[in-house]
Amino acid sequence: LKDIDGNEVNIADLATNGKITVLNFWATWCIPCKKELNNIAEMYEDWQEEFDVELLAITIDNSRQLTKVPGVVMTKGWEFEVLSADQNEIQTALNFQTIPQTFLVDKEGNIVYSHSGYVPGDEFELEDHIREEAEK
Repeated sequence: LKDIDGNEVNIADLATNGKITVLNFWATWCIPCKKELNNIAEMYEDWQEEFDVELLAITIDNSRQLTKVPGVVMTKGWEFEVLSADQNEIQTALNFQTIPQTFLVDKEGNIVYSHSGYVPGDEFELEDHIREEAEK
């Protein structure tokens, strides 16, 4: 993966840092993705305080679309880490087809919950799963 400045980042290091981690795959052209991330952003500060959660929003935009990512992040005021990934590689590696795609990763780096697509309210279901993991 790469961060918003183009520096390489190892997803395995991020997902095994002892925190509960939410991996959310999105793209600038995906309206449901941005709606989901906006709703999660409203809850994220509380999640950090209550559950010590880390959110990684990973865009699968192509190189041409990537130029739009910093503007979207700034306009939306997202306060979580935004990374980018090669769409084919990451979708093959994590075996998903559509976005938004969300994975919840426990403190040991295991995927314990996943969700495809978005309808309003999915963020509350995600919060329930985060709470379950935090209580273990």
